[in-house]
Amino acid sequence: MKLIALARSIRSRPTLSEVIGPLQFRSFQPDFVPRDPKAKPRKYKYPAFYDPYGPRPPPSDKVVQLAERIAALTVDERKQIGPTLTERLRHPKLQPISTEGMDLGAEGGAAAGSAKVEEKKEKTAFDVKLEKFDAAAKIKVIKEVRAFTTLGLKEAKDLVEKVPVILKQGVTKEEANDIIEKIKAAGGVAVME
Repeated sequence: MKLIALARSIRSRPTLSEVIGPLQFRSFQPDFVPRDPKAKPRKYKYPAFYDPYGPRPPPSDKVVQLAERIAALTVDERKQIGPTLTERLRHPKLQPISTEGMDLGAEGGAAAGSAKVEEKKEKTAFDVKLEKFDAAAKIKVIKEVRAFTTLGLKEAKDLVEKVPVILKQGVTKEEANDIIEKIKAAGGVAVME
């Protein structure tokens, strides 16, 4: 009796594959073929350069003729191709990227130094800085700061109390002068940087 009960309990238990699911180790898979330890490693032939778009068809005769005509032009005529194509294809004009304040290392050192010597460009974005204010006019100054910023009452009060502090950054000259006049009328002193 005990033996039959033991046999039934063993049969009713799940198998290992039922418990852990599909086998996770590759060598236990039925289609696994082990590598021959005496075999030499495979040598792959790598392309001369990596082309992420894959092989391209050869250029058409029209393109080859155009390239030959461009190569036959003088240097001055070749310099005119870029601007003419930009105008003809209506590409947007690319803006130069400023490297001011960037650490360019040894390569950019000489170029960055010569760029500063050439000429200073006229500044277009200005910062408005609150220098000081009358203690009696503190509330008026806070109201003016709230008028041209998106700060709440507490944030504007904290900002004004940290004098000298930058109130607004990257504004035009006209807007900066307008803000300075309003702060002056309220009883504060602001400057443009």
